[in-house]
Amino acid sequence: MSKCTQTGELSIRRFTEADRALYLSMAEAFYRSPAVLKPIPRSYMERTFDEMMRSDVYVDGFLLEYGGEAAGYMLIAKTFSQEPGGQAIWVEELSVLEPFQGKGLGSEALNWVKARYPDCRRIRLEVEPDNERAIRLYERLGYEKLDYYQMVWDAQ
Repeated sequence: MSKCTQTGELSIRRFTEADRALYLSMAEAFYRSPAVLKPIPRSYMERTFDEMMRSDVYVDGFLLEYGGEAAGYMLIAKTFSQEPGGQAIWVEELSVLEPFQGKGLGSEALNWVKARYPDCRRIRLEVEPDNERAIRLYERLGYEKLDYYQMVWDAQ
Protein backbone atom coordinates (compact mmCIF):
# COMPACT_ATOMS: atom_id res chain seq x y z
CA MET A 1 0.00 0.00 0.00
CA SER A 2 1.46 3.38 -0.89
CA LYS A 3 1.18 6.01 1.77
CA CYS A 4 0.84 9.60 0.62
CA THR A 5 2.09 12.50 2.67
CA GLN A 6 0.97 16.03 1.91
CA THR A 7 3.16 18.99 2.82
CA GLY A 8 1.63 22.20 1.53
CA GLU A 9 0.81 21.62 -2.14
CA LEU A 10 3.44 18.88 -2.42
CA SER A 11 2.35 15.26 -2.12
CA ILE A 12 4.95 12.53 -1.68
CA ARG A 13 4.11 8.88 -2.14
CA ARG A 14 5.90 5.62 -2.81
CA PHE A 15 6.12 4.53 -6.39
CA THR A 16 3.78 1.73 -7.38
CA GLU A 17 4.08 -0.71 -10.27
CA ALA A 18 1.71 1.55 -12.22
CA ASP A 19 4.38 4.30 -12.07
CA ARG A 20 7.06 2.29 -13.91
CA ALA A 21 6.94 4.23 -17.22
CA LEU A 22 6.73 7.57 -15.43
CA TYR A 23 9.70 6.74 -13.20
CA LEU A 24 11.79 5.53 -16.13
CA SER A 25 11.09 8.66 -18.17
CA MET A 26 11.99 10.96 -15.26
CA ALA A 27 15.13 8.97 -14.40
CA GLU A 28 16.27 8.99 -18.03
CA ALA A 29 15.79 12.78 -18.17
CA PHE A 30 17.71 13.15 -14.90
CA TYR A 31 20.63 11.17 -16.30
CA ARG A 32 20.71 13.36 -19.40
CA SER A 33 20.89 16.52 -17.27
CA PRO A 34 23.94 18.40 -15.97
CA ALA A 35 23.06 17.14 -12.46
CA VAL A 36 25.07 13.94 -13.09
CA LEU A 37 28.55 13.15 -14.35
CA LYS A 38 27.50 10.60 -16.94
CA PRO A 39 24.46 8.69 -18.12
CA ILE A 40 23.72 5.15 -17.01
CA PRO A 41 22.10 2.30 -18.93
CA ARG A 42 18.31 2.11 -18.80
CA SER A 43 18.69 -1.46 -17.49
CA TYR A 44 20.16 -0.01 -14.25
CA MET A 45 17.08 2.18 -13.81
CA GLU A 46 14.86 -0.83 -14.44
CA ARG A 47 16.77 -2.83 -11.81
CA THR A 48 16.33 0.01 -9.34
CA PHE A 49 12.60 0.12 -9.98
CA ASP A 50 12.34 -3.65 -9.61
CA GLU A 51 14.17 -3.45 -6.28
CA MET A 52 11.82 -0.69 -5.07
CA MET A 53 8.85 -2.91 -5.91
CA ARG A 54 10.43 -5.98 -4.29
CA SER A 55 11.43 -4.43 -0.96
CA ASP A 56 12.28 -1.21 0.85
CA VAL A 57 15.35 -2.64 2.58
CA TYR A 58 17.93 -1.04 0.28
CA VAL A 59 16.08 1.64 -1.64
CA ASP A 60 12.91 3.67 -1.30
CA GLY A 61 11.48 5.51 -4.27
CA PHE A 62 9.03 8.37 -4.04
CA LEU A 63 6.99 10.35 -6.52
CA LEU A 64 6.69 14.07 -5.90
CA GLU A 65 3.36 15.51 -7.03
CA TYR A 66 2.39 19.15 -7.09
CA GLY A 67 -1.17 20.19 -7.85
CA GLY A 68 -1.96 16.63 -8.89
CA GLU A 69 0.87 16.49 -11.46
CA ALA A 70 4.11 14.54 -11.38
CA ALA A 71 6.70 17.09 -10.29
CA GLY A 72 9.75 14.89 -9.73
CA TYR A 73 11.05 11.96 -7.79
CA MET A 74 13.41 10.95 -5.02
CA LEU A 75 15.48 7.81 -4.46
CA ILE A 76 16.66 7.01 -0.95
CA ALA A 77 19.38 4.43 -0.27
CA LYS A 78 19.74 3.10 3.27
CA THR A 79 22.79 1.93 5.13
CA PHE A 80 24.38 1.82 8.56
CA SER A 81 27.45 3.96 9.11
CA GLN A 82 29.87 3.94 11.98
CA GLU A 83 30.87 7.59 11.45
CA PRO A 84 27.52 9.05 12.56
CA GLY A 85 26.83 6.06 14.80
CA GLY A 86 23.75 4.62 13.15
CA GLN A 87 21.46 4.58 10.17
CA ALA A 88 22.55 6.75 7.28
CA ILE A 89 20.20 7.82 4.53
CA TRP A 90 21.62 8.66 1.13
CA VAL A 91 19.43 10.90 -1.00
CA GLU A 92 20.61 9.13 -4.11
CA GLU A 93 18.53 11.23 -6.47
CA LEU A 94 16.28 14.22 -5.97
CA SER A 95 14.88 15.51 -9.21
CA VAL A 96 12.36 18.32 -9.48
CA LEU A 97 11.09 18.79 -13.02
CA GLU A 98 11.81 22.19 -14.54
CA PRO A 99 8.23 23.57 -14.51
CA PHE A 100 8.12 22.95 -10.74
CA GLN A 101 11.52 24.34 -9.80
CA GLY A 102 11.62 27.43 -7.62
CA LYS A 103 8.47 26.48 -5.70
CA GLY A 104 10.27 25.11 -2.63
CA LEU A 105 9.65 21.45 -3.49
CA GLY A 106 13.30 20.46 -2.93
CA SER A 107 13.26 22.00 0.55
CA GLU A 108 9.95 20.35 1.40
CA ALA A 109 11.15 16.97 0.13
CA LEU A 110 14.36 17.08 2.17
CA ASN A 111 12.49 18.14 5.30
CA TRP A 112 10.07 15.29 4.65
CA VAL A 113 13.03 12.85 4.55
CA LYS A 114 14.05 13.96 8.07
CA ALA A 115 10.52 13.35 9.33
CA ARG A 116 10.17 9.98 7.52
CA TYR A 117 13.40 8.58 8.96
CA PRO A 118 13.48 10.00 12.51
CA ASP A 119 16.11 7.50 13.74
CA CYS A 120 18.51 8.36 10.96
CA ARG A 121 21.86 9.74 12.17
CA ARG A 122 23.04 11.19 8.85
CA ILE A 123 21.48 12.29 5.61
CA ARG A 124 23.93 12.42 2.76
CA LEU A 125 23.65 13.57 -0.82
CA GLU A 126 25.82 14.43 -3.80
CA VAL A 127 25.85 17.55 -5.90
CA GLU A 128 27.85 18.57 -8.95
CA PRO A 129 30.24 21.41 -8.00
CA ASP A 130 28.79 23.71 -10.67
CA ASN A 131 25.16 23.18 -9.51
CA GLU A 132 25.23 26.36 -7.45
CA ARG A 133 21.47 26.56 -7.04
CA ALA A 134 21.30 23.10 -5.44
CA ILE A 135 24.35 23.84 -3.27
CA ARG A 136 22.69 27.00 -1.94
CA LEU A 137 19.54 25.01 -1.14
CA TYR A 138 21.44 22.31 0.70
CA GLU A 139 23.50 24.82 2.69
CA ARG A 140 20.35 26.75 3.61
CA LEU A 141 18.92 23.49 4.99
CA GLY A 142 22.01 22.88 7.13
CA TYR A 143 23.95 20.44 4.94
CA GLU A 144 27.72 20.80 5.10
CA LYS A 145 30.40 20.03 2.55
CA LEU A 146 32.16 16.75 3.27
CA ASP A 147 35.81 16.97 2.26
CA TYR A 148 36.21 13.41 1.07
CA TYR A 149 37.64 12.36 -2.22
CA GLN A 150 35.28 9.58 -3.19
CA MET A 151 36.46 6.59 -5.13
CA VAL A 152 34.38 3.79 -6.59
CA TRP A 153 34.81 0.41 -8.18
CA ASP A 154 32.01 -0.58 -10.54
CA ALA A 155 31.50 -4.11 -11.85
CA GLN A 156 31.60 -4.32 -15.61
